[in-house]
Amino acid sequence: MTPALFLDNISCTFISKDDRSQRYTAVADTSLSIAPGEFVSVVGPTGCGKSTLLNVGAGLLQPSTGSVKVFGEPLLGINRRAGYMFQAEALMPWRSALQNVIAGLQYRETDESKARQLGEEWLARVGLQGFGDRYPHQLSGGMRKRVALAQTLILDPDIILMDEPFSALDIQTRQLMENEVLELWSAKRKAVLFITHDLDEAIAMSDRVIVLSAGPGTHPIGEFVIDLPRPRDVAEIRSEPRFVELHQQIWSVLRDEVLKGYQQQKKAA
Repeated sequence: MTPALFLDNISCTFISKDDRSQRYTAVADTSLSIAPGEFVSVVGPTGCGKSTLLNVGAGLLQPSTGSVKVFGEPLLGINRRAGYMFQAEALMPWRSALQNVIAGLQYRETDESKARQLGEEWLARVGLQGFGDRYPHQLSGGMRKRVALAQTLILDPDIILMDEPFSALDIQTRQLMENEVLELWSAKRKAVLFITHDLDEAIAMSDRVIVLSAGPGTHPIGEFVIDLPRPRDVAEIRSEPRFVELHQQIWSVLRDEVLKGYQQQKKAA
């Protein structure tokens, strides 16, 4: 099967803005493949380059070496077949919830009445029916994340890129959002590349978990198939013996890298 997204031997090296003779390799010799309909999570120490890989897959960052293919075709410029849900809020404060949700459709010059109809449908799907006229400052953090989710999915992308989208939420809201994402994903089974620092979240949601090393020169050091049955409730699945077993296996690989990353941050500080 042709991968939905294939990062082939990617390296990303940056030049220091203070000293152009200094270079920093954030990601080195990394290959990553996501099949159509597959939910893949990437975990690793803080600052190891997880978001860098996501930006490469989105076409927002050109790798120093290597190539990116989308459904077998070389990626040139922005990945038009992908939707990107950012860690930080990307809602426009001067637009209502509905106007934020349909912004992408408007940029694509979709008929306004059709766009508004779809926007209302997606607000209902994420549990925000009747909140379309609210502005971001009038919504809770969880509600704003629901708007951002609808904003991403309304464009019906073939690939969904998610960069720690729920990290700022409280645990109860977070689990509700995780279950909502899984329910929406299961309906159409799009390819998902999910970046998270939360190993529990990665296991509960994914088909496969990839572990990255500490930087510099981040690269995959472990890959685990998550053979838990679906559908899943992210809270209930955590008590399953197989979940605990998988967590122990993955943490045994991830633990040393987290400690390395922590020590590197201490030195940098």
